[in-house]
Amino acid sequence: MINAVTRHNLSNLKKEFEVLKRSKESLLKILDEVELPELVYNSNAIENSTLTLKETERILLEQEVMRQVSVRELFEAKNLARVTEYLRNKADIALDNETILLLHKMLISGINDAIAGRFRNAYEYFRVGTHIAPAPEHVELLLDNLLAEHESNHEQYFLERIVYFHLEFERIHPFVDGNGRIGRVLINLQLAKLGFPPVIIRNKGKQDNYYPAFRAFQENGKTDLLDRQLALALTESLHKRLTYLKGQEVVRLSDYAKGKDESINSLINAARRQTIPAFREKGVWKIGKNKPL
Repeated sequence: MINAVTRHNLSNLKKEFEVLKRSKESLLKILDEVELPELVYNSNAIENSTLTLKETERILLEQEVMRQVSVRELFEAKNLARVTEYLRNKADIALDNETILLLHKMLISGINDAIAGRFRNAYEYFRVGTHIAPAPEHVELLLDNLLAEHESNHEQYFLERIVYFHLEFERIHPFVDGNGRIGRVLINLQLAKLGFPPVIIRNKGKQDNYYPAFRAFQENGKTDLLDRQLALALTESLHKRLTYLKGQEVVRLSDYAKGKDESINSLINAARRQTIPAFREKGVWKIGKNKPL
């Protein structure tokens, strides 16, 4: 469960974001475009892609590769970027099975066209770790029920609803391939529908935070681990955009620490807890520095 302090903080950041973004949509678009390789890199790395962030940037921004990489990994990077860009400014798109299948077809096309844009068929059984996914004949009904529950649940806090949806979606494991990437795409679609910016679920630390969240959910239905992780990711995303919208000078946290009473380690710990308005760019912690008058 997400505590009252975090909820209050997110509410205040969202209000500030709504005010400052007016007439600055072009800046937000630039931020999304620059952030795209980092988002794509992290989501694919979670699924064990060997592409580095720099290689992902070269593929998406310069249409080049720095070494011999597999055709699959090239398509994974380009397709996930295409899905993400397709959904940009489409917050009004319906969140239903038709949309999910469309996104999956875009994601898997060129990788395995035989499974692109369809749910698991008969005899396509899967396990993730020790979890055995529901039988394929139940997938569509389970997703229908999950979507209906998500849309009708107006009492639960919005982030907790999104977290439950993501954990249950991955438990259902509706596709032969691409479940994790589509699940993370849907998180950002759900956030966009509520007027929030996208988040990055990072590959670094997945063994300590992301994967254990699924195990906790499968074993006892608990969502706390991912509740906290998504709340931190959203806070960080808002901090980043507010820093740019305010026109602050963006500096490395290590440079910001110079001349401060606090050590860099103390500031990094505060950044990880999001008790200071720091954010990561290409894995480096940064913060806004007020410009002198």
